[in-house]
Amino acid sequence: MMKKLLCVWLVLGFFAFAFVPLAVQAQEKAMKLRLSVMWPPQHPFTKMFDQWGKDVEKATAGRITVTVFASSTLSPPMQVYDNTVKGVVDVGTNLLAYSPGRLPLSEVLQQPLGYKNGHQGSKLANEYYKKFRPKEFDDVHVLFLHGAAPGFIFTKNPSKSIADIKGLRIKANAENADIVKNLGASPVTMPVTETYDALSRGVVDGCLFPLEALQGFKIGEVVKTVLEDYPMAYLTSMYAIMNKAKWNAISPADQKAIEKINEEYAEKAGKLWVELDSNATTFAKGKGVTFVKVSKEDEAATAQKMKPILDEYVKMTKSKGLPGDEALKFCEDFLKKNP
Repeated sequence: MMKKLLCVWLVLGFFAFAFVPLAVQAQEKAMKLRLSVMWPPQHPFTKMFDQWGKDVEKATAGRITVTVFASSTLSPPMQVYDNTVKGVVDVGTNLLAYSPGRLPLSEVLQQPLGYKNGHQGSKLANEYYKKFRPKEFDDVHVLFLHGAAPGFIFTKNPSKSIADIKGLRIKANAENADIVKNLGASPVTMPVTETYDALSRGVVDGCLFPLEALQGFKIGEVVKTVLEDYPMAYLTSMYAIMNKAKWNAISPADQKAIEKINEEYAEKAGKLWVELDSNATTFAKGKGVTFVKVSKEDEAATAQKMKPILDEYVKMTKSKGLPGDEALKFCEDFLKKNP
């Protein structure tokens, strides 16, 4: 009897040890994540997200690896959110505005709230998300938010005040076309990639862009004036999100390590926007662009013209049963306390 028991234990022990390497191998097999970015390979934000991937791999001891697909080669920009939900993209970063109607409460971030810079805007975006945890993001896992600010009007010809843009054709994205309209100009929507040529040929008289575009899209070569009118200043808000099934497949310990990295990169992204804006300003001034700080009277007039846009946002969210008034107040209060 004892011999039989001994044989059984030996056999069980053999199988137990035989399967240990297989179990370890399965545990150590890396989860390979595909990360989609819209910027070209050499853009600072492409490099930043590439470093994010390397930091994730290091923090998880190689259990998670990340490959960055630049220039929207993994997914068209307007489909990044949907493709991340579907798993075509594992990690995606893009503009919130490229998911029109899908993230209604979070549209508060792109309103003309008087942003001073991208660092301030990125901090607000993440604090807003922590405060409201909007259900509209429930089908993905949010890593962090960030964005470019301030958004101003640039004109092809010299301008001295905001009154000079009345009647001009100004390139604007659909989500902020009302800023242009309320200032008395005519918004023209077109892809950002066509704006340089449109300005060169006189198809449009100006554009509404964050400062970074002066260098990032070479707009500083074809405009003469940047009107620094802060009440119109908006945030080009962006997300960094992950497919929910992929996130849920990561161990709690590795999730915690990644969340710590995300906090660091939310801060890095905000600071990088400030750096890029500074570089773009230097670039534009080197091309002869004049930066005009509008008068206090102009700022007061602009603030009044922006108010209907904010009211319309609240009305839209209320119609969907969302606390847009609370979100707007939270954002306005944050910006006042964190100038």
